[in-house]
Amino acid sequence: MQQFDLIIVGGGLAGASLALALRNTSLSIALVEGRAPVRPAGWDARVYAVSPANAEFLDEIGAWRHLDTSRIEPIRSMAVAGDRGGRLAFSAYESGVSELGWILESALMACEFWEGLKRQSNLTLFCPACPAAMAVDADRAVLTLDDGRVLGGRLLVGADGRDSWVRQSAGLAEAVTHYGDKGVVANFETERPHAGVAYQWFREDGVLAYLPLPGNRISIVWSTPNEHADALLDLAPDALAARVAEAGGGVLGDLSLLTPAAAFPLRLIRVPKTVAARVALVGDAAHGIHPLSGHGINLGFQDARALAQLLQQASPWQDIGSERFLSRYQRMRKEETLLLQQTTHALRGLFASRLPGAAFLRNAGLGLTDNLSFLKNALVRYALGYV
Repeated sequence: MQQFDLIIVGGGLAGASLALALRNTSLSIALVEGRAPVRPAGWDARVYAVSPANAEFLDEIGAWRHLDTSRIEPIRSMAVAGDRGGRLAFSAYESGVSELGWILESALMACEFWEGLKRQSNLTLFCPACPAAMAVDADRAVLTLDDGRVLGGRLLVGADGRDSWVRQSAGLAEAVTHYGDKGVVANFETERPHAGVAYQWFREDGVLAYLPLPGNRISIVWSTPNEHADALLDLAPDALAARVAEAGGGVLGDLSLLTPAAAFPLRLIRVPKTVAARVALVGDAAHGIHPLSGHGINLGFQDARALAQLLQQASPWQDIGSERFLSRYQRMRKEETLLLQQTTHALRGLFASRLPGAAFLRNAGLGLTDNLSFLKNALVRYALGYV
């Protein structure tokens, strides 16, 4: 058996960022991942909005400064539209910041993280490798890999996504709400420049977002009922581009498809307990939210940041795998996670509702928020990650 202080199962963005955040510690770390990330030939259709607070975190772990800036687009403003005329706008300039966030390809971050991991002296990579069995005793977690190797660690972290094997194996229950929607993603070239504006439309057929990419390019996320999502996926490239352009009111002119459309099911995943003896969850293993807020990966990065800080501050005599110690991490992350889950779930329900008066309420709410500067500024501060 190979012994470590920390075993991380899952080398995606949350798990890799946690490992990198601990690169200057004395902790011995094992990272278990099924396959290393690869860059697609063109633009990755899976993109994320990274908040300024999380950009600072990525800089702290040595990744942000090495990212290819030609593949990153700052968000200068946001324009939100309801389905009955409601409007809400956010501006970086009016909020006193240089940008509201950045749009990055998932693969861009993942590959840069991986380069850092390969150079990390206190880390052992097990890739390709998959967990086969785990057991927890009084002083360690024992992980058996599918090739028969056995790893022991004082703490095992599940960073293995929404269908987390670690979560299931540790008996940490989850409550899943299936929305009956899918998130359709694709990248397009635009006829007119987007000027760093991120657009979002709350429509009768779901929520459509245009996310700015470098040059005259955008990435879209269309959260829509399964039947409509499947119909979008079945469209020919030109027909899909025309449909997406029409749904956005032609705000950027004609569109041309750059990457094939793909879709993923949308679920709300609540995990009441994200820690147990010798086990902690981060990222999508610990929570799942609707993508309309754009905060999914930001939550995951803040999980990694909080857990890394807790481990760095631990005294030598402390047992980093004890549930009592790990409960501090759970408390640190509970409020933000619960707030975002409840908010996005409520917004999704409000804009999906066909009850009498719902359309008036949701669009009036957008307009009221747009006219209350103190409320807008509070929302912007929260989106930036500084509240």
